[in-house]
Amino acid sequence: MRNKFLPILIMSVFILNGCAVVFQRRRPTDVEKIEVLSEELQQLKQARDILKGRLERELRDQDVRLRMAEKGLVITFVAEVLFDSGRAEIREQSKPILNKVARVLREEVAENEIGVEGHTDNVPIKHSPWASNWELSAQRALSVLYYLESENINPRRLSAIGYGPYRPVASNETEKGRQLNRRVEIVVLPNMVKELKDVRQEDIRRREDLK
Repeated sequence: MRNKFLPILIMSVFILNGCAVVFQRRRPTDVEKIEVLSEELQQLKQARDILKGRLERELRDQDVRLRMAEKGLVITFVAEVLFDSGRAEIREQSKPILNKVARVLREEVAENEIGVEGHTDNVPIKHSPWASNWELSAQRALSVLYYLESENINPRRLSAIGYGPYRPVASNETEKGRQLNRRVEIVVLPNMVKELKDVRQEDIRRREDLK
């Protein structure tokens, strides 16, 4: 008879001591955040599709490439399209291409931050004012950044970095590979990264509260 009431007694002790097990459903706020993330991903894809239409010739000639990556929407320019060899001044004939990109950045993804990345091959610089490929890649990224700013892109959205030869996308053993490695990438960063961090931090806090 004593054993019959034992489970009830144990449960009463857990409740009185605030240790009752809590089963929670996903909160509506989390669902709303996931919907926001999905909408933003769709917005980046729409911007990509618009760029495909406006850069049709450049994409066909492989001077420009578009792709969706984990870090966001990546617009890749072969370096020779934007710059003369060993130089960091944007060529006049390439500015109309950048103008098309800048318009999409202003009108289609106006709230997203934009990173400009400079890359080179691994061939050491010989006839250039730059001490290294690293410096050249950084200055080329800054040149594109300043040009985007001149096209009325809010400077608060912009950042630039030079990676030199240290993030190749192809082998430097061939001329074709080296050409692919000499590039500038404009990356439209998804706001969803911040949203996901917020969701994770909130989830961690919730778990801590349950301990």
